[in-house]
Amino acid sequence: MQKLKWQRIVLKVGSALIAPDQDGCRSRYLLTIAQFIVSCRSQGIEVILVSSGSVAAGAHLFPKQEQRSVTMKKAMAAAGQTEMMTMWDRFFDFPSAQMLLTHGDLRDRERYNSIRDTVFTLLEHGILPIINENDTVTTDELKVGDNDNLSAMVAAAADADALMIFSDVDGLYDKNPNLHADAVLLPEIDTIDDSIYAMAGCATSAVGTGGMKTKIEAAEKATSHGITTYILNGFKDETFNRLLAGENPGTIFTPYEKPMQEAVHWMTHTANEQGEVVVEGSFDDSLAGESGCIRGDEIVAVHGEFGVGDTILVRSDDGTRLAKATANYSSCLLNFIADNEQSDFSEKMHDSLGPVISEKDIALLEKS
Repeated sequence: MQKLKWQRIVLKVGSALIAPDQDGCRSRYLLTIAQFIVSCRSQGIEVILVSSGSVAAGAHLFPKQEQRSVTMKKAMAAAGQTEMMTMWDRFFDFPSAQMLLTHGDLRDRERYNSIRDTVFTLLEHGILPIINENDTVTTDELKVGDNDNLSAMVAAAADADALMIFSDVDGLYDKNPNLHADAVLLPEIDTIDDSIYAMAGCATSAVGTGGMKTKIEAAEKATSHGITTYILNGFKDETFNRLLAGENPGTIFTPYEKPMQEAVHWMTHTANEQGEVVVEGSFDDSLAGESGCIRGDEIVAVHGEFGVGDTILVRSDDGTRLAKATANYSSCLLNFIADNEQSDFSEKMHDSLGPVISEKDIALLEKS
């Protein structure tokens, strides 16, 4: 077996691998994945598992219906999560730990850092973190919505070297292989742009919630943090044999040469803006100056309600999304500043209390 170069990896396993027939968990495909995890750990590689499948695993415990309510799916997730964790745990002779997250946990900076600390502590003690979205409590406002994107957020939070997304497809094709016999598998993607997203078809599995589009979104999040990302077929033993041999059995997305810093990446790809501040034109000149900040007298309008420390969107008056940033002041105070832009209040406020937004707390969207 070739010595692998990774130090810490995140594996995302789709619902179709966990419960392929939606009648409870099955070891048919999971055993091979578990053996891969054991092989990686035997080489000193730290592994984090993001496992979908709680709803599919618990579906057989409830009456079959064509349309299931949200409440019914939450109940399925609650029952299926126990079954899924039991299934994973029996494969290993080392301990595992369950972590259930929501987007609300990840977009709150304090809780995000707490998640990081917990993951690092588990890994330090040789415990396998098994992470899933907390479907039993999520709402539309709080949910990530798919574990592809969740796995990318987890990989960024954990400072992983690689993210491997296992599904029922071999990788990214130049066109939908289910519709086109001449579709070609793309072994390596260096840049994710509109042409790459245009290749994404619909989900090929009736069990999972994510399709190729969410996998590309996840790859974009991860690679911008310097994380090599793979889309792989988890149904084939060959996939894992080739990975252990140091080969690429699917599609690999190469990481940015200059990855975003952790805090900037979190603000760009994880945190949701709570409101927005409108400025005249672009504020590149403001950031390039000696002050390196956004002043109160540059604000045109303020939308939404937010407090100090919340993430906000900064856009130009022509609608261009310029940046995400941490607000140094509440929307109430900024509205007052914007309403009094003709007076010298904004100037006095800047001189006495400091900038509205600081350079260190801005993630420029145009440059990311």
